[in-house]
Amino acid sequence: MRWAVVFRVLLLLLGVFALTMVIPLVIALVYGEGDMIRPFLAPMALVLIPVLPVAILTWKWPIRFSASDGFLLVFLAWVLICLLGAVPYYFSGRIPRWADAVFESASGFTTTGATVLADVEIMPRSLLFWRAMTHWLGGMGIVVLTVALLPLLGVGGFQLVKAETTGPEKEKITPKITETAKILWFLYLILTALETLLLRICGMDWFDAVTHSFSTIATGGFSTRNNSIAAYNSPGIEGICTVFMLLSGFNFSLLYRLFRGKYRDILNNSEAKAYGAIVLVSAGVIALSLFSGAASLGDAVGKAFFHTATIITTTGFAAADHNRWPPLAQGVLFFLMFIGGCSGSTAGGVKVIRYVVLGKQAGNEMRRLLYPKGVFTIRLNKKVGRKDAVYGVAGFVFLYLFLALITTLIVSTAGGDMFSSLNTALMALGNIGLGLGGTGPGVVFDGLPGYVKWVLSLVMIAGRLELWTAFVFFSRDYWRQ
Repeated sequence: MRWAVVFRVLLLLLGVFALTMVIPLVIALVYGEGDMIRPFLAPMALVLIPVLPVAILTWKWPIRFSASDGFLLVFLAWVLICLLGAVPYYFSGRIPRWADAVFESASGFTTTGATVLADVEIMPRSLLFWRAMTHWLGGMGIVVLTVALLPLLGVGGFQLVKAETTGPEKEKITPKITETAKILWFLYLILTALETLLLRICGMDWFDAVTHSFSTIATGGFSTRNNSIAAYNSPGIEGICTVFMLLSGFNFSLLYRLFRGKYRDILNNSEAKAYGAIVLVSAGVIALSLFSGAASLGDAVGKAFFHTATIITTTGFAAADHNRWPPLAQGVLFFLMFIGGCSGSTAGGVKVIRYVVLGKQAGNEMRRLLYPKGVFTIRLNKKVGRKDAVYGVAGFVFLYLFLALITTLIVSTAGGDMFSSLNTALMALGNIGLGLGGTGPGVVFDGLPGYVKWVLSLVMIAGRLELWTAFVFFSRDYWRQ
């Protein structure tokens, strides 16, 4: 373990993060929120004072690290960033308990969207902007941003990006990881700007348009309104959010190829086709269920697609109280909580590609019963898939379900019913922020005991880092290196 390199890069990551607090600090000045200057200025100074001399003195030193170094770096970076991001909430006095402030910060950066704030509309504008901004920074990833801004991390930078990005397959759009990071962030910026403009045209003011775009593109779910998107009562706003949620739940590398006119890459992609099919079928079943319950066809279709998008992409916005929907519609949403978006997206969850792999392998096992001597392989994207892909996916799904069970048991010690405890566990692990029953629209988590909030905060981070980056430290082989 190269501890000096780990410490140095960790400081650089925290330094980049601290600089982002300049933006909400400016927002506080613009809106005359003088009491919010110290809560943002203090953590910036706390980080930048030690970071600047280290960065200046070691600027030309080479940075090289192994995969094991990268795992430790990314995990420590996310834990420290969530702790540091909680300081503005705590210092401002708006969230007076430290466990609550860390929960809100972790929920923001991991794009979960669960909150301890019962009334967000009374919060200072700068703090609301910071909440949404934590989504936006965490959605694409603090490490990916740092790799894009600091080319000196190009050597070994791919190890960091691999440990942070979602999905079983990690790919580079270009040979250089720094160029890949820049392309991803540029695409991220374009989508954010486009949605902001469209939301402004549909009636949101600029502040709400920007903050909701941050939450949508990051598939986070924090809103500036207590009733989330339902507060606007606008089919246009709901439609725009639906489209951009679905785009953000899609593989960003494929989106980049789509914008370059490489449509065949989309048509040949197994995960893309499965993602589209799941969305269409789920929304269709929910729409039929709502329409049979006396809703108008247009309203049923709109709400069905919106809530299908918000759950499968793990965004967590709400346009209606789905706890009052028919059981079939709720059942579909509960099913979607186990799926998640595409690999390489800002969405959480298990990811569609893993179910595609398991589904194809299940088909192979049935063929093997009929043809015991046959040799069968899975095909992904019209190519023969790697044999070890199935083992990796199976291991991930086992770990995911095991952690969901353990988290459910811990949450249940707070006195809630088992179904709500399971929904809370899935909400945190899948970074969804919205569930059924006791975790439905409008529910806040301030009533949970402090120890449960600490556990959920760690589970949210583990879910955002796709478990392996957080659990590799429990392996004796890791520490033997």
